[in-house]
Amino acid sequence: MSGAQVVAVVVAAVATVVGVAVFTRGAVAIVRTVRTGRPLPGRWGPAGQRLATLVREVLGHGRFQQRPVVRVAHWVVMVSFPVLVVTLLTGYGQLVDPRYGLPLIGHWAPLEWAVEAFAWLGLLGIGYLIVLRQRIRPRAAEPEGEQRRSRFFGSNQTWAYVVEATILLVVLAVLLLRGLEYALGVQDGEAWATPAHFPLTAWFGASWVPVAPGTLETAVLVVAIVKILVSMAWFVVVGLLPTMGVAWHRFLAVVNVYARREPDGTPALGPLVPLRDAAGEPLDLTAVEDLPEDLRLGVGAVEDLPWKGLLDAATCTECGRCQDQCPAWATGKPLSPKLVMLALRDQAAATAPYVRAARAAGASDEAKADPHLGVDLVASGVIDPDVLWSCTTCGACVQQCPVDIEHVDTIVDIRRYQTLMESAFPAELGGTFTKMERRGNPWGLPARQRLDWAKGLDFDVPVVGVDVESAADVDWLFWVGCAGAFEDRAKKTTRAVAELLHAADVTFAVLGDGETCTGDPARRAGNEALYQTLAAQNVETLNEVGAQRIVVTCAHCFNTISREYPAMGGRFEVVHHTQLLDMLVGEGRLRFAPGTGDDGTGTTVTYHDPCYLGRHNQVYEPPRELLAAAGVTVAEMPRNRETSFCCGAGGARMWMEETIGERIGTVRAAEAVATGASAIATACPFCTVMLNDGVAAHARAVAQGDREAPDDAATTGTQEPAGPRHPTDARPRVGVPEVADIAVLLRDRLAAPLDPREA
Repeated sequence: MSGAQVVAVVVAAVATVVGVAVFTRGAVAIVRTVRTGRPLPGRWGPAGQRLATLVREVLGHGRFQQRPVVRVAHWVVMVSFPVLVVTLLTGYGQLVDPRYGLPLIGHWAPLEWAVEAFAWLGLLGIGYLIVLRQRIRPRAAEPEGEQRRSRFFGSNQTWAYVVEATILLVVLAVLLLRGLEYALGVQDGEAWATPAHFPLTAWFGASWVPVAPGTLETAVLVVAIVKILVSMAWFVVVGLLPTMGVAWHRFLAVVNVYARREPDGTPALGPLVPLRDAAGEPLDLTAVEDLPEDLRLGVGAVEDLPWKGLLDAATCTECGRCQDQCPAWATGKPLSPKLVMLALRDQAAATAPYVRAARAAGASDEAKADPHLGVDLVASGVIDPDVLWSCTTCGACVQQCPVDIEHVDTIVDIRRYQTLMESAFPAELGGTFTKMERRGNPWGLPARQRLDWAKGLDFDVPVVGVDVESAADVDWLFWVGCAGAFEDRAKKTTRAVAELLHAADVTFAVLGDGETCTGDPARRAGNEALYQTLAAQNVETLNEVGAQRIVVTCAHCFNTISREYPAMGGRFEVVHHTQLLDMLVGEGRLRFAPGTGDDGTGTTVTYHDPCYLGRHNQVYEPPRELLAAAGVTVAEMPRNRETSFCCGAGGARMWMEETIGERIGTVRAAEAVATGASAIATACPFCTVMLNDGVAAHARAVAQGDREAPDDAATTGTQEPAGPRHPTDARPRVGVPEVADIAVLLRDRLAAPLDPREA
């Protein structure tokens, strides 16, 4: 070997040893930090299903479906990483012999094609992602309000540039080496030195054939050592920065996706994770006397997080897709799911060594007195209270996250500690909890009023235990819900559903004053004790009356009874009223007369997907099919189905004042009004209330001249380069639209029932 080669080999060897050692140190630090988390049973099996989901999610990039170009660009960059590892191994041999090729596979054509294809695709992919970041990154010269529109606001841009520069330099080095290898092969008369083996690099490698062999050999040496040093420098950087999620996610995401809450690949939405003890076992708070006195409920300090929560935080790639979709962030509130994860990640990294040391010391007084342990996440400022309580638990962050971070579960676990251990929750919730405890509903109204909605109907509504002996004696038990019984606008929905079921000759009964709140607001506000009390009471009642099939009008009741009550022993067939009505239409038991607008044409309706019906339970089509059956035209809002924008009522926000930024419901109402539809259809009483208020607020703003025409480019959080900006508002083209549940719209278009002789 020449002197230059000896130097290159020594430098590469030293760089490799240092790079691998530092990288390993970083990996060990992450593993140790994650292992400080509490146990979380059930996240490793069933292995077959989880592996199948992992392969499908990673190779399919399903979470990028709303960004097709980014999906392709990221996919090719991801796949190029393992494919091009073989060129790194070749590079070490080329330091000794510029003509070196890996044994057996060094000149295997399929591998060479894959290397060249993914090198070029990786170059194009990373080039696109670099340009995209530059287009939408926040700029210091802009006001903070403008900076917040970028999903990269709050992300570490320097770290991202390091990763992008590394990928760019590596793929360029691979392509240069391929061209140089081709030129040397041609000079040597090698049989493999043909375009068949160099399909995408022979075209520029051919121009180097006339260059002197010694010069080509030196060029190979230089490019190979540069490639090795760039790769090892990346290993050193990320090893020294175990919190560099933008780099580590390519390794951690595989584990995080595998260990996701739902093995079948569905998002971690619908039911919440149960409240668990230090061993990871679900807690039954209805048996208070059996609980240890020193039990910590929920997540108060970072070491209270389960290991999956810590892995979530470590895996966050700071891409900001969760932030981009978050309704709280989009309306000027401080909550960013991404920034929550980053705060927990940094706190965990700083605390983990002390946690390990304390556990090694056992129950000594010194270990217990360590000020680094038990640091209250909220009281210490790691998570601001306004951040914690701004969450509507809509699930948009979970739906969009490409690495399966479970933001909602973590946020609610922190709320549990604040509510149950510290009694630190918004003042409005105190009254709500009291009303639910004493009266069984958040409105605080007496149970005897639960049947007031049925007054004036031209048919009787049977009550289980009074008019019918058992719920099994009717087709469906109609769970009215608190809103459907006490809230005036929701009562209209309840009456409409009852009238539609009666028209379809469906027998049903209600529980009357036997109903109590399902506990959804309490659970999502962190009051797990109140939720479990209410849930246990309801499950006992439903089992006693023989409930088998239940229809509900509230998306939150639907989610709670169908998805959360099974853990309390309540297993029933539960459908949302839009699902049942859609089934009845399909069976020909309901018919509708075409609705007409003021101009005599078919009415145009825009439909708002409730978060707890759509994202949390994947019910998207039945409501739209019902509207189509009623002869109306559906004008979709830009954000619909999986990307629907929240009304602002979830997560117990229905009972909290919205004092920061714009009201979420007003923003959503403005988007609905901008479609020009004459009506806004909903399928949840919470949404009906919030959108009614939002439409009224929007109309006042228009009348006062505070609203401008919409910018169509701003009506999405699902395309690049648009960020989390919401649509500005427009004067409605058809006046102020009505907001009504689909059942109300259908009841108004109900046609005469079929004559039995026509059936």
